[in-house]
Amino acid sequence: MSTRDPQPFRIQVEDAVLDDLRLRLATTRWPDALPGAGWDYGTSLDYARELCAYWRADYDWRAHESALNALPEYRADVDGLGVHFVHVKGTGPNPMPLVVTHGWPSSFYEMHKVIGPLADPASHGGDPADAFDVVVPSLPGYGFSDKPRERGFDTNRISDVWARLMTDVLGYDRFGAQGGDWGAAVNTGLGTRHAERLIGLHYNMLAPPIDEATLSAEHRAWWEEVKAYRAREWGYVQLQSTKPQSVAFGLQDSPSGLAAWIVEKWRRWSDCDGDLESVYTKDELLTNVMIYWVTNTIGSSMRLYYESFGPMTGPPAYSGVEVPTGVAAFNEVNRPPRALCEPHFDIHRFTVMERGGHFPAMEVPDDLVEEVRAFFRPLRR
Repeated sequence: MSTRDPQPFRIQVEDAVLDDLRLRLATTRWPDALPGAGWDYGTSLDYARELCAYWRADYDWRAHESALNALPEYRADVDGLGVHFVHVKGTGPNPMPLVVTHGWPSSFYEMHKVIGPLADPASHGGDPADAFDVVVPSLPGYGFSDKPRERGFDTNRISDVWARLMTDVLGYDRFGAQGGDWGAAVNTGLGTRHAERLIGLHYNMLAPPIDEATLSAEHRAWWEEVKAYRAREWGYVQLQSTKPQSVAFGLQDSPSGLAAWIVEKWRRWSDCDGDLESVYTKDELLTNVMIYWVTNTIGSSMRLYYESFGPMTGPPAYSGVEVPTGVAAFNEVNRPPRALCEPHFDIHRFTVMERGGHFPAMEVPDDLVEEVRAFFRPLRR
């Protein structure tokens, strides 16, 4: 096993990539849609046309590339895998190391609004005693991290990489972790495989194992709603956990297809009442999509479903965690009652959030920051 010192990294997309993107957007072969279909069958044709027209004519990647490069970015070799990450040292008397992990179809960019407040609370109206050394990696196969070149690289394997990144590469003896979506699964891998290194785990999404035979009437009603939701909405999970390569051909070749596949999930999972741009700007949506496009990683990102849910494995085990755990339960159908989480996690704080959905670091960054600060505050002692 080996690690290497982190090297400063800058995003530098070639002009030819951007020229090719504009050409592909200009020559999109659009699908048809039924009159009045809206978003009922998937991404709205009208909205996809509007978004891609803006992408081609008005979106300025270079401005966003410059903004991303204002963050201190690095890459490090961890056991032969190149890992991209942002590392912002905290400003305060004793900053706590914190690794923050994104999910799918997201990227490290999702965290750009919370990095500053977590690292430098005093500059954002907070207490400097709440400062963190913030580490935001790109998942393997996502964005500017390397793509795994072997089978079986699931969320447990990623948790092993994160543990080595935080300890062997960055030199932290112990650290906290925060995440939702795949970040939640990585959290749990950290908590079950590297508990001695963890100060605490904070989740903005949690999916404990459910034993239907033991559910109360109230909990059974919740679980039936979750199952009905998954039957309607989890086609992508079935596809990406069984045949991710097949869909990758289309999504990696068509920017309009890639945007449609990703943006539909951001609309469905966000607390936006169907109005996507009441929560995000087009530029924010497209910057996330661009990270997938310019790195050609939508295919490798989807393989994480195969590795973690596919025929050779079971789903990630959100259970057996004895590390102090905090949960900010945002407005999602999958949001579990606290009572169903407690048998599987050492719950120290569980807050049912009034607003915000699956991407709270982008939707309601102030609310997420305050929950993370509040959970870790007593653990600092």
